[in-house]
Amino acid sequence: MVIASTTLKEDYWELFELRDQDIEYLYNYLLENETPLTSAELLAELVEERIRQAKTAQELERSQGCELYLPKERYQAGQELVFPALSWRKGKVIAVRPGRNPDLGPFEVIKVQFSQGEIREFAAGLQNHILNQPQEIKEDEAQFDKQAILATYGDLLQRRLEEGLRDHSDFVQIAGKWFPRALLVDINVGHLNLAEAVLDMAGGGPLPTVKLLEQIELQSNVNPKLLEFSMDYALQEDARFDEVGAAGEVLWFLKRLEPPAVLEPPLHLQYHPIEEDRSLFTEEMLRLEASLQDELSPPPQRVMKVDETQVCLIYPHWREGTLPLSAQTRLLFPTAYEAPRIRFTIVDGETNERFPAWVVRTHGYVYGLKDWYEKRGLIPGSYVKIQRSKKAGEVILTRLARRPGREWVRTVLVGSDGGIVFAMLKHNVSAQFDERMAIMVPDVEGVDQAWEKTLKERIPFEKTVVSMLRELSKLNPQGHAHASELYAAVNLLRRCPPGPLLSLLNSRPWFVHVGDQHYRYTEGEEH
Repeated sequence: MVIASTTLKEDYWELFELRDQDIEYLYNYLLENETPLTSAELLAELVEERIRQAKTAQELERSQGCELYLPKERYQAGQELVFPALSWRKGKVIAVRPGRNPDLGPFEVIKVQFSQGEIREFAAGLQNHILNQPQEIKEDEAQFDKQAILATYGDLLQRRLEEGLRDHSDFVQIAGKWFPRALLVDINVGHLNLAEAVLDMAGGGPLPTVKLLEQIELQSNVNPKLLEFSMDYALQEDARFDEVGAAGEVLWFLKRLEPPAVLEPPLHLQYHPIEEDRSLFTEEMLRLEASLQDELSPPPQRVMKVDETQVCLIYPHWREGTLPLSAQTRLLFPTAYEAPRIRFTIVDGETNERFPAWVVRTHGYVYGLKDWYEKRGLIPGSYVKIQRSKKAGEVILTRLARRPGREWVRTVLVGSDGGIVFAMLKHNVSAQFDERMAIMVPDVEGVDQAWEKTLKERIPFEKTVVSMLRELSKLNPQGHAHASELYAAVNLLRRCPPGPLLSLLNSRPWFVHVGDQHYRYTEGEEH
C-alpha cells in the first residue's frame, strides 16, 4: 500500500466560505436522505466532502493529467503514466511484451521511459499486487482529520455555513434544522386552523409537533421527519403560533394565550437607558457590578460555567415574579436555536413541586415566579439558589430558608405626598436575605404609585439617587450607604442596572466615596 503525504494551505479552513458547489452538494444530500438536518450535521458532511475533494484535486495535480499506474491495468505503447510509488514521476510507455513467470500466470511487461531518459520495466495485467491498492492519505494529518478540523474550526465553519444557507432562499430552517424549500410537504390553512383549535383546547400549549399531527390527522406517505419539519415550518410562518421549545425540542404555543409579560417587558422591568461612563470603573466596581447579576449589565469577558448560583432579588423582579438572565444565570436556564421565548419547568428544591415558567431571551429575564415568591415568603433582598437539573427542560430553584423569627429589616414607607422614606422595623422573615439589599415592602400599591409618579413627572435619575442616598444615610450612624444598598433602593422607583449608578457616583463631587464602595452625600454643593 502506498501512503502519500499531502497538505492544504495553512489557512484553508480559516478562509472557508460556502461555495455554489457546496450549496448544490448539500441540497442533493438532503434530497437523497429526505431528512432535515442541523447545521452541525450538515457541516460534518460538508467537511468530509471538502476533504474528499481536496484529496482528489491533489491527486489530479500530482498525476499531471496522466493515468495512474496500477499493475492490474493493461497499457499500450504511447500512453503516459504517473507512478505514485516513485514520488509521482511521469513516464511514457514505449513497448509492451508478454511476461514470463509461471508462478504469476499470464501478465505483461511494459517498458517506460522517464523524462530524463531513464528506462524501467513494470508489470501490467497483474491482478495480485500490493500497488493495486488505492493510495491513502496519511490520517494523522490534522488538515485531513475531520474530527480535528471540527474541534479546531467548528464554530467558525458552522457560522459561515449558516450565513451561506440563509443567503439562499432554496433552504429553510426551523428549530436549528435545514431542508430545501421546494421539497416541503404542503400544509394548507385548513391544517393550521385545526392546529390552532387543538392548542386552544390545551390551554394554549405547549404541544410537540407530533401531537398536533396526530390530532389533525394529516395523511402523507413521505418521511415522517420531513412531514414534521414541513408542519413546523408552516406553523413558524403563521403569526398565530409561537415555537417555545428549548434547543433540541420543538413545542408550540398559541401566541394570543401567552402571558403578556413574556411578549413585552412588564412595567417594572422596562429600562430607559441612562448614560454612563465606564472608563471611571475600577476593578472593585466591576466586581461589584458582576456580583449583582443584573441582566442589563454588560457581560464580562469571561464567564465561568457553573452548576448553581445565587441571585439576590431586587424590587422589580420580586414585584413582577421574574429572575434576571445575567451572564451567569443565563447558562443555567434552557436556551434555543431561534425561539425568543422558551416554556420550561421550575422544580422547587425544597418540596419538589413543579410549575411552568418562561425564559424571555430577548429581554433577559425568567417569568412566572410571583406565586412561588409569595408562597416561600421571599422579599426584595432574599436569596434564590438556581441549580442545573439533570433533566432537560427543568431548572431547580430553592429558597435559602432560615429559622422563622422577627428581624430588623429596612422598610420602605410611603408618605401622603407620594415620597418614600426608610425605617428599620421588625418583621417576620423565613428566608435568608442580604442585609444591605433587603427591603420590606408593606405597601406595594403605594410603592407602585411612587414608581408611576417618577415616570410621569420624568424625575431626573440623579435627583432620585440623591433622594435615596439621603434617606439611606439617615439609618447609618456614619451617614453613608453602600453602592449595593443604593442600587436596591433606586430600583424601588425606576429600573436601573448598576452601571449608570456607579458612573454617576464617581462623576459628581457631591457624592463622596469613603471607601469599600460606601458613599456619602455632601450637602451644599452646587448641582
